[in-house]
Amino acid sequence: MLQRAFVYVGLESNLLDVDDKTTMHCWTPKKWDANKQNIILIHGFGANAMWQWYPQVKPFTHSFNVYVPDLVFFGGSTTKSSERSDIFQAESLMKMLKRLGVNKISVIGTSYGGFVAYNLAYLYPDVVDKVVIASSGICAQVEDNIELLKHANMPKISDLLLPQSPAILRILTRLTVYKSPITIIPNFILNDFIQTLYVENRAQKVELLEGITVGRGCESPLPVINKDVLIVWGEHDQIFPVDKAFQLKRHLADQAELVVMKNTSHIPHIEKPQVFNTIVKDFLLNYKPSIP
Repeated sequence: MLQRAFVYVGLESNLLDVDDKTTMHCWTPKKWDANKQNIILIHGFGANAMWQWYPQVKPFTHSFNVYVPDLVFFGGSTTKSSERSDIFQAESLMKMLKRLGVNKISVIGTSYGGFVAYNLAYLYPDVVDKVVIASSGICAQVEDNIELLKHANMPKISDLLLPQSPAILRILTRLTVYKSPITIIPNFILNDFIQTLYVENRAQKVELLEGITVGRGCESPLPVINKDVLIVWGEHDQIFPVDKAFQLKRHLADQAELVVMKNTSHIPHIEKPQVFNTIVKDFLLNYKPSIP
């Protein structure tokens, strides 16, 4: 159903060898329009790009040339490299964009994808135009993970973000969705969901979590990206609490706008897609963001 939805709005599936070790899968425009801005939607941890961006592709393709990649070890993207950092993810995306002939693009990243988007903007300022960071704890520190694990009653962050049982998936959903409907979903459906989205490349995804370089108490300070940045956050986010949004806003100062979406948690783009889409489109098209 999701594949048909992506095809219906004018996207096509492409598998690209970006170097001799890495292959990236990306949904790309069938017909590129020179009168439209290019945007790339960078997904978060867990599910692949289709699952996380399906509410955006239809409204965004009306106004933009939309690129929706799977990050390395998600969907159809793989690598033989031993690199696992968010910097490596950004470098791989840039190689993919060059293969596709994209020379200017705005980036939208959610959660883990926000780490990648931030690196993409910092490393390639001549290519990246505007930046949207959604629910991404770029200013998070190691102790923030400790607090999250205490709240979830879990031993490791990988156990929470890569659930292996319906019980843990229910905990994860409770933390990521403001009003979760998952309590009424039977276990056999949740088991199928886990098998489909969380089992493949699990060991490599654990390494990706360990390879995050942005924030996390690293010795080097968080760089400032000299771009127009929109920060969008769920008011009730329990993965990255909303104070992290204000911390990022202070770090970026006048270059950033912050919109906090009411009655949403960690995935506002899925919980309230119409509101999220309007906010982001207005920012990218140079309108004053419509704050809910």
